[in-house]
Amino acid sequence: MSTQQLTRRSFLQVAGLAAAATGLSATAAEKPIQGFERAKDKADIHAGWQPISDRHIRFGIVGYGVCKFGSAFGFQNHPNVEIVAVSDLIPERCAELAKECRCTKTYPSLEELVKDDNIEAVFIATDAPSHARHCMEALKHGKHVACAVPAVFGSIEDAHKLFDAVKKSGLKYMMFETSCFHEDLYAMRQIYQAGGFGKVVYSEGEYFHYIPQPIDSFKGWRIGLPPQFYPTHSNAYYIGVTGGTFTEVSCQGMRSSIDYLHPDKNRYKNPFGTEIALFRTSEGGMSRMGVSWDTPGHGGEMGRLRGEKGSFYDQFVTEGAAGKLPSLVRPSLPPGLAPGGHGGSHGYLCNEFVSAILQDRKPLVDIATALNLTVSGIVAHKSAMKDGELLKIPQFRM
Repeated sequence: MSTQQLTRRSFLQVAGLAAAATGLSATAAEKPIQGFERAKDKADIHAGWQPISDRHIRFGIVGYGVCKFGSAFGFQNHPNVEIVAVSDLIPERCAELAKECRCTKTYPSLEELVKDDNIEAVFIATDAPSHARHCMEALKHGKHVACAVPAVFGSIEDAHKLFDAVKKSGLKYMMFETSCFHEDLYAMRQIYQAGGFGKVVYSEGEYFHYIPQPIDSFKGWRIGLPPQFYPTHSNAYYIGVTGGTFTEVSCQGMRSSIDYLHPDKNRYKNPFGTEIALFRTSEGGMSRMGVSWDTPGHGGEMGRLRGEKGSFYDQFVTEGAAGKLPSLVRPSLPPGLAPGGHGGSHGYLCNEFVSAILQDRKPLVDIATALNLTVSGIVAHKSAMKDGELLKIPQFRM
């Protein structure tokens, strides 16, 4: 039986996507943050798009920090969205966010914004330690919630509280995990759902983000951040493909020579700049997932996968019939909504959440998936601090 291959070159040709990327705000003397690269827009990215509703969902947007995520995902450009109000704790940033979102109404805090009865849904792009608290506050006031990663920050207790809050509310919750709409992971998910991989025997995911000096952050939350507290970009290369989970983990960390990653120099007492986790999966397979802050070179979000029937290492290789696969091309976006940053995932995440509300369905990265992506990393860091002790991981299912 001959091996059939869908090469990366042919995949990109089929997808109609350029391999070149430009930074969010890069100049000749300034490199974009690793992983934040913006996909080059193609003229046909909107071709074939069909509206599913003429309804306008009334949104509030919260958070405009160093990554400027409040406006980065394009809610202000979606034809089914009306931005009612925005908020940031810093007045200058709040005013800039309002301008970017073409919105005149502002609030000094999330706590004030969510009291606005005219707002139906909120996108939360605040500091990571506040994500769980802010999401629960928005849910309490009857708002659908979309949130930047991670879902919770270092706390399994918060994970259970957030899970219960979403279930009790009956509202939509989605975490905006960018890897889930990278062109390669989208293709892997299509192949997996069509049975092209069979059971996944082994997968790898990497989030390598060289940070020799701390990135500015609210109250310095990024300084000394344990790598596996920010695990979703790598973990998605199994969970985001299969919908499965990690059940147990052994993780090793390497002590860093970077000053702020000394345990006496950060609030987390974290000594590690790199943490590499080996997970057991719910299919019985294995996943190696790594996060690193202190290693220069190639960076960003990337992954590979091997199944019983085929593999994807920059190309899909199978002993089966590749012609039976569904389309591996990411769907069309609404007019005016660009793919954006993080490998062209931003616009797709925005459209997925908006569509889930309009169609009254589960969003792709729902609360269970979000917590399975996040909590596995929290447990992995605990394992690294215990020299690789094998630890069980809580499971979240809707």
